[in-house]
Amino acid sequence: MDYKRMFDRIFPDFPRVRTTDPITSFEAAEAIKPVASQHHQIILECLQTHGALGKDGISALTNLDGNQVARRLNEMKVLGLIHLTGKTVKSNSGRNEREWSCHTQT
Repeated sequence: MDYKRMFDRIFPDFPRVRTTDPITSFEAAEAIKPVASQHHQIILECLQTHGALGKDGISALTNLDGNQVARRLNEMKVLGLIHLTGKTVKSNSGRNEREWSCHTQT
């Protein structure tokens, strides 16, 4: 499945900036568009392969930075690609973090 095309079709102007943000934020948002689609695909494949995970678990299995994963999770939730399980898992620092799953899993 081509997640970039799906993302661009559903959310051509997915709001990554506010109208009050400085121009540098708009430039950064434009630059991240192709990368974000790749991250969506990597994260979704990770959840399909390994089951429900928290942000740090996804990060460890995909070699994406934790911040990269965190930025994409809510976008993917809005797109309907993933959902929260209602459970928590321990993060790398021992704190609770939300657990995510793709819709093909419970």
